[in-house]
Amino acid sequence: MDEQQRIEQLRSELHHHNHLYYIENTPSISDQEFDVLMRELQELEARHPEMYDANSPSQRVGSDLSNEFVTVQHQRPMLSLANTYNEDEVREFYARVSEGLGSEDFEICCELKFDGLSISLHYEDGQLVRAVTRGDGTQGDDVTANVRTIRTIPLKLQADGGWPREFEIRGEVLMPWASFDRLNAEREAVGDQLFANPRNAASGTLKSKTTDKVAQRGLDAYLYYLLGDELPSDGHYENLQAARQWGFQVSTHMIKAHSLEEVMKYIHHWDVARKELPVATDGIVLKVNSLRQQRMLGLTAKSPRWAIAYKFQAEQASTPLREVTFQVGRTGAVTPVANMDAVLLSGTMVRRATLHNADVMAQLDLHIGDNVLVEKGGEIIPKIVGVDESCLPEPRGPKVQFITHCPECGAELVRYEGEAAYYCPNDTGCPPQIKGRIEHFCSRRAMNIDSIGTEKVEDFYSKGLIHNVADLYDLDEYRILDLGRGYKARMAKNIIDGIEHSKQVPFERVLFALGIRFVGETTAKLLATRFHDIDTLAAASLDEMLSVDGIGMIIAQSVKSWFADADNAFLVERLRSKGVQLALSEEALAQQSDKLAGLSIVISGVFAQHSRDEYKRIIEQNGGKNVGSISAKTSFILAGENMGPAKLEKAGKLGIRIVREDEFLEMLKA
Repeated sequence: MDEQQRIEQLRSELHHHNHLYYIENTPSISDQEFDVLMRELQELEARHPEMYDANSPSQRVGSDLSNEFVTVQHQRPMLSLANTYNEDEVREFYARVSEGLGSEDFEICCELKFDGLSISLHYEDGQLVRAVTRGDGTQGDDVTANVRTIRTIPLKLQADGGWPREFEIRGEVLMPWASFDRLNAEREAVGDQLFANPRNAASGTLKSKTTDKVAQRGLDAYLYYLLGDELPSDGHYENLQAARQWGFQVSTHMIKAHSLEEVMKYIHHWDVARKELPVATDGIVLKVNSLRQQRMLGLTAKSPRWAIAYKFQAEQASTPLREVTFQVGRTGAVTPVANMDAVLLSGTMVRRATLHNADVMAQLDLHIGDNVLVEKGGEIIPKIVGVDESCLPEPRGPKVQFITHCPECGAELVRYEGEAAYYCPNDTGCPPQIKGRIEHFCSRRAMNIDSIGTEKVEDFYSKGLIHNVADLYDLDEYRILDLGRGYKARMAKNIIDGIEHSKQVPFERVLFALGIRFVGETTAKLLATRFHDIDTLAAASLDEMLSVDGIGMIIAQSVKSWFADADNAFLVERLRSKGVQLALSEEALAQQSDKLAGLSIVISGVFAQHSRDEYKRIIEQNGGKNVGSISAKTSFILAGENMGPAKLEKAGKLGIRIVREDEFLEMLKA
């Protein structure tokens, strides 16, 4: 068997094992065995870039290249459902369906309403070709690259076939409670604002600009509606059972009800039982099962007459507000937190609830001693939704005011234009910011010192070993071992080795690691590419920074302020003396030019001389911008063999130029 045949074999095996693990929950090999197969596939694919396949199992891990979302017209409108919180209205819906169908018997398909982000998946010849968000119902964002990282969404359907050549399946992308808890714990550890609920976390994740972030956050998907011209059955329920056989994750809690009594029994059961599910649900969806009968009942302007959503009431409780405290995060953002008498909500005792920011706090008009209404419907983070007017104390206690100075260091707080939060500006003297900044510096996407996490930063800081990121490079094994308390020689060596290896991290990641406010990974890359070294960047004027595409006034002012601080200037000199990379390498500089400056380029097809990822790097190195999909703003398409016919057709309609591989390379030589 040659290597190309082995690639196809590995892809098939890994797709099968993904299905067994994520859909059937019956893995047949260990995680270690799976990883061995995946590494082999990745190594072979690296040697054979001409065999690139967007639906390869290796694409599940994502990449750190920026995505651009384009708007796509839905082939069939994604209508919203009529909502009700009232059981009487469910009965009225059932009566309307009965009246609309005359003497015909009918079944109602009862399904859980998952609390996430609606998605439309399109398959052709058993392969995923496009994933689009609901958007406004008539058009949505193409998020195919991000959706490919969700392991419960099949990239290729099960080999026994039976599916239509072309079909659409709709569902919900969501974040399981376990992933949500882990994500918020990570954000809390570094002082980032927490997500309010899994729905918000899933929505924000699916719109991430880099697919590796999506892959890391553990999204899930449940599919609940099959559409197409050649469906296997007239029954909605039966079609979803077929989709399950093809490899899709379809809820096992769906039933067909033959009477109103069965419908109400289902609603009452899941109003309680849903709390035991691994994902958030906020109601029940009721659909007439027969597609023929659905067509008979028809649609209103906004929603189908054959379906309705019954929403569960959010669980709410009243409890006295005792105190409002304020937390300072890594970026200096100050978050108010309500501290209350303990109250039972959704099976857990709640004592604290976020108040988000000063504006939200002011709208609530809180006074100490007020009984506040706390809600935790589909939310794991409790929130205060108002004051319980029925039992206000007389007289009311003191009004809750947002603080004016940092609770940690005493600095006067500031509020930046366009920002909802107040910030502590004392970057270099505020302990939560210092510790958070050190954690950020050590993080994987920054300096990748993976032997140092939250606990070690807290330990080193509290014992006086480190006060800023430069102090990391003064550590040695003996100083760490002197701490005692479980620090062994091997652990100390790993820490020092990790710090030493970080000196090879390229300049753009060092710039991101410094934690300059508003400078994320993409911004750091833009600044490094434009100014080449930290001294040139530090000396750059506002106008020079604003001339960089993607850099606005807020970012430019933040960068100027950071370098103007004497402590930061001294920090840079210490990092320089330790050998940290503060300039682009000669190799990186030699590859840079502005030959593609101002051009937005789409890559499509399979190439002979470089891989797609290599071409993306070449485009960036020469001042161009990689975009994921074709639009009127596309400058040209870098096209290899087997360019998708849909892209070719769209390029023709928009008059977008097609540039072949040899022509592109000659363009760069010119």
